[in-house]
Amino acid sequence: MFRTLGGGDFVANQTKAAHPHAVTELCDEGGRLYANALRMGRIARADVESAPCLVEFALLHPDPDDADWLRPVPPSVALAERLHPIERDIADRRRLSIKLADAFEPFLALAQSGTTDHSITVLEGSARINTALNLATAQCRTEMLTVQPSDDRYSEHSLLQGLERDKPLIERGVRIRTLYQHTARYSPEKLAYVAQLSKGKAEYRTIDELVERLIICDETVAFIPTRDDQQVALELRHPGLVRYLTKVFEFMWVRSVPLNAGAPYEAAAGGITDIQHSIAKLLVEGHVDEAIARRLGMNVRTCRAHIAKIAATLGSGSRAQLGYLIAQSGILDQDHRPSSGEIGA
Repeated sequence: MFRTLGGGDFVANQTKAAHPHAVTELCDEGGRLYANALRMGRIARADVESAPCLVEFALLHPDPDDADWLRPVPPSVALAERLHPIERDIADRRRLSIKLADAFEPFLALAQSGTTDHSITVLEGSARINTALNLATAQCRTEMLTVQPSDDRYSEHSLLQGLERDKPLIERGVRIRTLYQHTARYSPEKLAYVAQLSKGKAEYRTIDELVERLIICDETVAFIPTRDDQQVALELRHPGLVRYLTKVFEFMWVRSVPLNAGAPYEAAAGGITDIQHSIAKLLVEGHVDEAIARRLGMNVRTCRAHIAKIAATLGSGSRAQLGYLIAQSGILDQDHRPSSGEIGA
C-alpha cells in the first residue's frame, strides 16, 4: 500500500521477526483491517492481532477513551510521515546535483567547441541514464516537458525521481508540464505527489493513452527509452529531433484534461465508459491485453475486467466476435473528447 524509501529500515528490522514484511509495504490482512478501521472510525485491539504491522507501522493508535480499541491514523497523515524522509534525501541529492553540474561545466564548454557529433547518445543502465537526466535538469532554466506513462513496475522509482527532479526546478522558477494517463487520477500516491508540486509553475494533465516516456528540457535536449525495461535510453540534442518531439508533446497536451478538473467524462453512449471506449479502439487495432494495459496505465487484470464488461454490453460470446461487434456497434464513431465545460476550461 505504501511505497517509500528512506527512514524505514530500522523499523522494518525491528518488526521482521514478528510480522515479516517491510514498512514500505502492507500485507493483504493489514490492508483489509486498516480499511475497516477507516470506515468504522475504530477497530477492536483483538481484531488486529493477526496484523501487528498496523500498530508497529503507526497506522493505528490506542483509543484514549477505551484501551480495548484502536483508532486509525488518517492515510494523508501516514503518507506525509513516509514522505518526510524522502524530502530530506531530496535536499541532499539536490546539493550533489549542483556540485556535479559545476564540476562538469568546463568540460561541457570544451565539448560544445569541438567537432565531435554528440547529437544522439546511447545511455545504458539506470545509473548512467539518471546521471544524464540529473545533469540536464540541473541546467534547465525555462521549461521541462514530461510524458510519464503509468507502469506498476516503475511507479515507486518514477515518483521518487520526480520529487528529486521537480522540486529544485520549481524553486528556480522553471515551468513544468507533465502528462499522465487518466488512470493516474485514481492513484493516491500520484495525487499526493502532484499536490506537493502543483502550487508552483507545475501543470499536470491526463489523456486516455500514452505510448512511452519522454523528457524535454528547454527544447534543447530530450530523453526517450529504447527498451521496455527502461535500461537503455537515447539522449537527443539534435535540434530537428528535439523540435519534432516538442511538437508531439504539444499535440497531446492540447488534447489532454487538467488533472484538477475532476474525473473526465465517465458516462458514454451505449453503456460504454470512456476508458472502455479507449480499450475498444485498441482491441480493434489488434493490440493484445498486455499492450493495451501498458498504453492506458492500468494492470492487465483491470484491463481484462473492462474487456469483459464491453463483451457483456455488446453480447459477445467470444474474443473473435468481440472485435466484429465493436466495429459494427458504432461506438468508435462517438466523439469521446470532453467539451470545454467538462474540463473546467
